[in-house]
Amino acid sequence: MTTNTPPTDLKDFPEVHRIELPEHPAAKLPPEKPKKRGIIWVLFLVIIAGVTSYAVWRAGQPGLIPQKNDNGRGGRGKARGGNSGPVPVVVDKVKRADVPVYQNGLGNVVAFYTDSITARVTGQLMKVYFNEGDLVKQGQLLMQIDPRPYQVALDQAEGQLVHDQALLADAKLDLDRYKKLLEEDAIPSQQLDTQKYLVDQYVGTIKQDQANVDNAKLNLVYCNITAPITGVLGLRQVDPGNIIQANGTQPMIILTQLQPIQVQFTIPEDSLPQVMQKLRAGVHLPAEAWNRDNSVKLATGQFMTVDNQIDNTTGRAKLKAVFDNKDLTLFPQQFVNIQLLVDTLHHVLVVPGVAVQNGQQGTFVYVVDPQTSKVHLKTVQIGETTQTLDQITSGLSEGEQVVVDGADRLDEGTQVRVRAPGELDAINAANDRKGGSKKDGSKKGGFGKKKGASKQ
Repeated sequence: MTTNTPPTDLKDFPEVHRIELPEHPAAKLPPEKPKKRGIIWVLFLVIIAGVTSYAVWRAGQPGLIPQKNDNGRGGRGKARGGNSGPVPVVVDKVKRADVPVYQNGLGNVVAFYTDSITARVTGQLMKVYFNEGDLVKQGQLLMQIDPRPYQVALDQAEGQLVHDQALLADAKLDLDRYKKLLEEDAIPSQQLDTQKYLVDQYVGTIKQDQANVDNAKLNLVYCNITAPITGVLGLRQVDPGNIIQANGTQPMIILTQLQPIQVQFTIPEDSLPQVMQKLRAGVHLPAEAWNRDNSVKLATGQFMTVDNQIDNTTGRAKLKAVFDNKDLTLFPQQFVNIQLLVDTLHHVLVVPGVAVQNGQQGTFVYVVDPQTSKVHLKTVQIGETTQTLDQITSGLSEGEQVVVDGADRLDEGTQVRVRAPGELDAINAANDRKGGSKKDGSKKGGFGKKKGASKQ
């Protein structure tokens, strides 16, 4: 009896029964790279972006970047850190001087007189004897209107006057005859009275004729238009040949007086009593006219008067000053700044205005101790101020040295070095010479310090 046992080895199967399957496409792909390498590149790029962003942000913060001292013109980092040596400064002494007290106000230049010239007779404009913008004298002939119609009217009035004068003379002769005839009782008295009234009537007619003659002569005068004041002419509004109407609403030309000229300005109502006190005492207060930014003084004049009321909408009083304006620097409708000198403080403590600083502690100055060459911050009280000086009412003594240049790099107790007179000018001149010979200092030496930049 035979038993069938299953084969235990592939070799027992015939090769004809072996089936070959086609190869799968995925088997041809290269082996997959590890994912860790991509993650490393991403982290590397993130780190580079972060470093770049931090560098850009730090470059935009000038206070975080140490600055080179650069001959006193650098930043404040080294000076305050105390690692770059004494800070060079310029000082000036507290001294006594006279301080002028000014009242300042915004003013408007106004012509002293303004005349709108119009014709007083009607007629054709014949001639113009000026150029626009001319400076003319009072009584100077400006224009002429055709005088011929008015000359004819004058001749007619004079003829009527001669006619009526003859009638008056005849009436007077008759009156003398009637008087003699009345004495002889040859005529009634009524006839004599009538003759007297006729003579009086002719006398009245003569006066009327004379008035007509004078009016005709006056119209001839009005045909010649003259300057009523001395001043500067504006732009002409009429041309020769135009028919001019008497007393027209449109002026032919405007004439303004510029010498002298006035400025109307305002001051606060709280400052008015000080001005009124001087005005009542008869004190002549000088006034100065300055340009818009107070950089150029235009003219010097005298305070004249004050308005009789205060503007309740602004709380300011209007004042007037007069200027000779010989060089014509002031022009109508020009805006100027007025400085009215109302008083002078004599022998008071003053410091240069650039020495005074403002901070959280108030108004202060840096005072240099000559023994230790250190600065100390002192609060001060300021009184009157000018363009260059400030009055010190408390906080300083005469003779103390205050910092006037370089204070922006100082703190309490900072070690300083006082610049010698002319030292700063010499440094600037040397820098100018270097700049002229080598325009770009970074070309030689790269980003290193400039020569002498760390020395003060």
